[in-house]
Amino acid sequence: MRFGVNYTPSQGWFHHWLDFSLDDVKADFESIKGLGLDHVRVFPLWPVFQPNRSLVRPKAVEQLAQMLDAAHETGLDVQVDVLQGHLSSFDFYPSWVQTWHRRNIFTDPDVISGQRFYVRTLAEALRDKPNFLGFTLGNEVNLLTESNPCAPEQAGEWIDTLLGECDKAAPGLPHVHSEYDAVWYESEHAFLPEHAANKGAMTTVHSWVFNGTAQRYGPMSAESVHHAEYLVELSKAHAKDPERPVWLQEVGAAQPEISAEQAPRFAEQTLANVLTCSNLWGVTWWCSHDVDRALMDFPEREYELGLLTTEREVKPLGEAIARIVREAAYEPVERTPITLHGDRPSWGPGGAFFEEWMGLARDGVRASIELG
Repeated sequence: MRFGVNYTPSQGWFHHWLDFSLDDVKADFESIKGLGLDHVRVFPLWPVFQPNRSLVRPKAVEQLAQMLDAAHETGLDVQVDVLQGHLSSFDFYPSWVQTWHRRNIFTDPDVISGQRFYVRTLAEALRDKPNFLGFTLGNEVNLLTESNPCAPEQAGEWIDTLLGECDKAAPGLPHVHSEYDAVWYESEHAFLPEHAANKGAMTTVHSWVFNGTAQRYGPMSAESVHHAEYLVELSKAHAKDPERPVWLQEVGAAQPEISAEQAPRFAEQTLANVLTCSNLWGVTWWCSHDVDRALMDFPEREYELGLLTTEREVKPLGEAIARIVREAAYEPVERTPITLHGDRPSWGPGGAFFEEWMGLARDGVRASIELG
């Protein structure tokens, strides 16, 4: 059972790649390790690393390798996202897929060739690092389909192509892909549950209750604190392999839906519930450090998601996570199976099946989900 955190640099957010300071990274990693966590997920910015289709900047790759070495010195393993892609309400594209050069990142053969080159280049630099946990293709890439439309078969082919490149360039590592929860809840969507639950070494789940759950039911409702557990079980229902591992890759306490005062209790209850799920590979909290308020135009909820402040001081939420890591036991439980019904919207907040599963949770019944 792994406990880690998504690494948001304390200085400069992800723009730190433009003014990379290894000393700041080392200090951040020390503050993360002080919470008892064992891994970080890190985010190279695609336009910074690959400003031209045929150029992956050697200096940027060197800095990423230095980041992994610094994490290793601190005792942290590292999982690397590749195509950023979407982060904290901002989308990051290199110029060679935008404006006069606009090309679909999921379907254009030249773009995909460039992405494969990017994966190979990063893999050559990282694959022999003892603390490298593998690649995620990109963060919540299904958020990019509005400007890069594709059919489900094209989305599946894109995933297969790039995961195949990952496996070839850095074999033997658990490479994955990630989507936000529309993959489970929205019916008109190119990225499908069968993609999410069957492609890659693990299924990744991103649980955010500002998707309507906290607003509809309340921040500390059963529906909110069981949401991550529900998504894990929903994802397992779609897996062809009943033993397939699931990684809760993102979960966090976002304001204003969950107040700073409620956040420690929300974390304790959410993780206590999800730790009853079988085949859980690990939990990676979002996120390590707050976003500096000198940086403008973020949604309000993005600024104070961290376990630590920008000065690397531990917040009450960070203290709660550290306590959970020290004391929590991973104890999967026997579950009562129920059959999934309805279309995908019924599986989301307010939907009939969501209500049925949550009703059992409120009654203390741990339910698994089976496809009909």
